[in-house]
Amino acid sequence: MRRSDRPLQVDRLRPLTLAPQAHPRGQPHLSAASGLVCAHGRAYVIGDDEHHLALFRDRASPGELVRVVAGDLPVSKGARKRRKPDFETLLHLPDSAMLLALGSGSRPARDRGVAIDLAPDGMPLAGTRLFDLAPVYQPLRARLGPINIEGAFVLGDELVLLQRGQAGQASMGVHYGLRDWLGMVEGHAAARHPRALRPFDLGAIDGVPLAFTDGAALPSGGWVFTAVAEDSDNSYADGPCRGSAVGVVGADGRLLSLRRLIGGDKVEGLAVREDRCGTALFMVTDADDPAQASCLLSAWL
Repeated sequence: MRRSDRPLQVDRLRPLTLAPQAHPRGQPHLSAASGLVCAHGRAYVIGDDEHHLALFRDRASPGELVRVVAGDLPVSKGARKRRKPDFETLLHLPDSAMLLALGSGSRPARDRGVAIDLAPDGMPLAGTRLFDLAPVYQPLRARLGPINIEGAFVLGDELVLLQRGQAGQASMGVHYGLRDWLGMVEGHAAARHPRALRPFDLGAIDGVPLAFTDGAALPSGGWVFTAVAEDSDNSYADGPCRGSAVGVVGADGRLLSLRRLIGGDKVEGLAVREDRCGTALFMVTDADDPAQASCLLSAWL
C-alpha cells in the first residue's frame, strides 16, 4: 500500500443475523451485504444476491427483511449469481425520504435500480419502484469498457459513482449532475453523460491492487471510501480477498490518506457519522460464502 498511515483498528458490532423463517432460503443471516445506510436509528443493508432490504434496529435482535424486487432467486450459488440483481450500492438521497439501491452494471441484466420510499418513522413503504440504469451505464461502458459500480454518494449538487478498478483499469470516481439522476429515477430515459471521470491509484496489498467498494460524503466537502484487494481479473468472478482499506479524498479531489483495516474482512458497504468525538465509520462485510454471516463493523477515522 502507498500513501498509508498506521493500520486502522476495527470493532465488530454484530453479525447480520435474521430469523430463518423470514429468509426465502431459510438462512439465519445475511451473507452478501454490499450497501449500507444508517438513518432513523436503523442500519439499512442491501445484499448483492437478495431481493430484500434488511433492517437492523440494535446490536442483538435479528434483522427484518423487506422485499424490494418480486420473485425468488435459485438456491444454488452458481444459478443465483447468474440471476441476482447485484445491488452493490445503497444510498439515502439528502432532503428526501428515499433510498436508492443500484445494480453494478457488471452484466447488462444488472442495469437496474430500485427506489424505496420511507415513512416518517423510517420504515419502507409498500410499492418500491424499479428504474432503468441503462441511460447512465451504456454511455459509461462506451467510454470505459466493462463497468462494475460498487458505491455511490451525493456530494453537493453531484452524484458520484465509484467504478471498481479491474484488469489494469484504475478505480474511478464518476461525477454526474444530481438533477440528471433524479430525472432518471422518475423514468426519463435520455442518456446521462458524466461531468468528470477521476481515476485513483490506490496501491496494492500483497501485490493485489486495491479497488473501490463504497464511499460516503464528508461535511468538509471531501469523501471517504472503502477498498478491497480482491484477486480477480474481471467484474463477474469473485476471488480471494487480501485485505481492505479506508481512504480519504479531499474537497480538491486529492487522495489524502489510505489506511489498511486490521483483520481480513472484505468490506463492501460504508456509512459515516460525524459528531464532537470525530468521524465514525460503519461498514458491512461480504465473505462470498452463503454459510457465513455478514458483519457490521465500526472504526474511528
